[in-house]
Amino acid sequence: MKAWVIDKISDLDENHEPLKLVELPKPIPKYGELLIKVKTCGVCHTELDEIEGRTPPPKFPVIPGHQVVGVVEENRGDNSVIKIGNRVGVAWIFSACGKCEYCLSGRENLCPDFLATGRDVNGGYAEYLTVPEGFAYKIPDLFSDAEAAPLLCAGAIGYRSAAICNPMDGQRFGLTGFGASAHLVIKLLRFRFPKSKVYVFARNPNERKFALELGATWAGDTTDKPPHLLDSIIDTTPAWKPVIQALECLKPGGRLVINAIRKENIDQEELYRMNYDRHLWMEKEIKSVANVTSHDVKALISAAAEMPFKPDVTIYPFEKANQALIDIKQRKIRGAKVLEI
Repeated sequence: MKAWVIDKISDLDENHEPLKLVELPKPIPKYGELLIKVKTCGVCHTELDEIEGRTPPPKFPVIPGHQVVGVVEENRGDNSVIKIGNRVGVAWIFSACGKCEYCLSGRENLCPDFLATGRDVNGGYAEYLTVPEGFAYKIPDLFSDAEAAPLLCAGAIGYRSAAICNPMDGQRFGLTGFGASAHLVIKLLRFRFPKSKVYVFARNPNERKFALELGATWAGDTTDKPPHLLDSIIDTTPAWKPVIQALECLKPGGRLVINAIRKENIDQEELYRMNYDRHLWMEKEIKSVANVTSHDVKALISAAAEMPFKPDVTIYPFEKANQALIDIKQRKIRGAKVLEI
């Protein structure tokens, strides 16, 4: 089969072709696994973090990609729900142990044996992949293959981020950064909390325009101050400056939720600007989001079908995988990016 692989750590500012196209044997599913013929795979900023070494794969080469939609060709397990021919999705959570305190309390995202699709095991930038049957999710017919892919990470991690905000209708929500995840979160928030208002911070004028098109009450630059202090803010950026700026925009008791698997160190000196009185006092909180659970993925897919809402997607042919990654690196973003296999 054809597959794109990461074979080393690269600087994407210097190397615009970090992925190598190779021929690999078609994977053979183990007992309890599915073999999936891939149709589409979302392209995520996490792939940049893998390539540039912020969350490196444990070994090379590895096939990236963790927003996978495809059709089941083999089922080597006992699951009566998923059949050969079903269309399913695979998310960042490839597996967890199912036995530890975290798994038993519904926090499998914190499992010490958590494996990530496309980092710890081969992912979806390929014609086929295998996955444990318990970590594949049926996709409603409402969504095309391309529309379904971003739901599996951008949507699911956005769902988890919103839940960690402890949201209530009528609150004021903030989103800093407006890429694949945030453009789905705003749709979810506006549906679930119709009395609430959403305020968006983004450096790119096109992202601010897009946010207003999707119903944001206000959109400004990262350094701008909204007309009101906010109950919670979700940060989806790879930088530190938006974190410091967001803390100034929280009301007393407000919560900042950082939705990023890693932060780049290019502006880490911004942390020296943190002032306890201005940024943290009055019981402000900072929470991080670590991975996703199976529940997050299922709940987001169900919510998206119920509303319904669909991601805005830009489709790239399979051979343009490197270009899709560079476009993300260069902040050429409107909605989500998807590879068509």
